[in-house]
Amino acid sequence: MPQGSSQPSPGRPHRVVVIVDENSNPFELGCATEVFGLRRPELGRELYDFALCSPEPGTLMRDGFFTLTGVAGLEAADTADTLIVPNRPDTEVPRRPAVLDAVRGAHARGARLVGFCSGAFTLAEAGVLDGRRATAHWQWADAFRERFPAVRLEPDVLFVDDGDILTAAGSSAALDLGLHIVRRDFGAEVANSVSRRLVFAAHRDGGQRQFVERPVPQVRDASLAPLLAWGQERLGQPLTVPDLAARAGVSPATLHRRFRDQLGTTPLAWLTGERVALACRLIERGEERLDVVARRSGLGTAANLRARLRRETGLSPSDYRRRFGPGGPGPAGRIPAAVQDRTP
Repeated sequence: MPQGSSQPSPGRPHRVVVIVDENSNPFELGCATEVFGLRRPELGRELYDFALCSPEPGTLMRDGFFTLTGVAGLEAADTADTLIVPNRPDTEVPRRPAVLDAVRGAHARGARLVGFCSGAFTLAEAGVLDGRRATAHWQWADAFRERFPAVRLEPDVLFVDDGDILTAAGSSAALDLGLHIVRRDFGAEVANSVSRRLVFAAHRDGGQRQFVERPVPQVRDASLAPLLAWGQERLGQPLTVPDLAARAGVSPATLHRRFRDQLGTTPLAWLTGERVALACRLIERGEERLDVVARRSGLGTAANLRARLRRETGLSPSDYRRRFGPGGPGPAGRIPAAVQDRTP
C-alpha cells in the first residue's frame, strides 16, 4: 500500500487538481472550489494552488444543467499533489479509461487522492481502493459492495481518512472532508478560519453517521445546539457528561440517545474531541507549556494531552508545534508517517 504523498516544491503551494468528467455533480465541484480554490486574504497567504481539468474541451455537467469549458486538459492531473476524482450519479456507467489512467498515475507517484460521494466508484474502478477503507453515499452502499468486494466500505460515516486516499459520503460531507484536509495540512486554527468563511461547522468527526433516525427534533427544546455552545465555553472546567445532562435537564442515558440521534456520536466522544481541538488551537497560537495547554483545554495533565493528541492527529505535542505553531512550515500534503494509514 503506498504510504507516501507527493510534496510540493519549496516556495510553491500544494497543488489541488479536480478532474471534471461528463455528468459530474456541480455541488461537490463547488465544495472543492470553496475549500481549496478561493483566495484567503484574511490569512495573509495562499493555502493551495487550485485547478480544474477535463478529458474534453467542453464537459456537460449533471443532467445537462450547463457545460463547463475553458479548463485545462487531463494532463494537468499529472501535476497534482492532491487529485480530486470525478463523482457522478450514474455510478453504473464505466469511467473513461483516460480518467482511470490519470488516477492510477497520480497514485503511483504518491499524490493524495480524494473522492467525494460517488467518487469512491471512480477510485475503486481504478483499482486503488482494493484492501483499503472507504465510504460512499449510503444509497449506493449495496451496489458498491457488489461491484467492489475487495474494498472495505464503511457506509455509515461522513468520511474516511485512509492516509493517502480519502473519501466522503454525499453532498455536505464533501465540506466536512475538505475542512478535515485543511486541518490536517495547516492545523485547527486555519481550518476554523476557512469554516467561518463558509459559515459551516468547523469540525464534524468523520465517524459520525451519514443520516439520523429523526432529522427534525420532535420538540424545539430537543436541539443540542444550545448545550453544545454552553459546553464549548466551559471546556477548561471540570465538565463531565453528567454536567451536560444536568444542563440539558435530562438523564445521562437520555442525553446519550440524543447525541446518537442528532450527532451520531456520544457525549464523551464529543467532549473529548472539542478539548483536543482547543488544545491544538492553543499550541498553534504559541503556548508552549504543556501543563497550561492541558489545563486550559480540560485535558487535565500533560500525559493525557500527549496521549489524546497523538491518538487524534498522529503527532506528539512537539511535532504538532513544529508543524503548525508560529513560524512552523505547515506543509500542505506532507502526511506524517503516524497518520498515513489509519487502518485499525
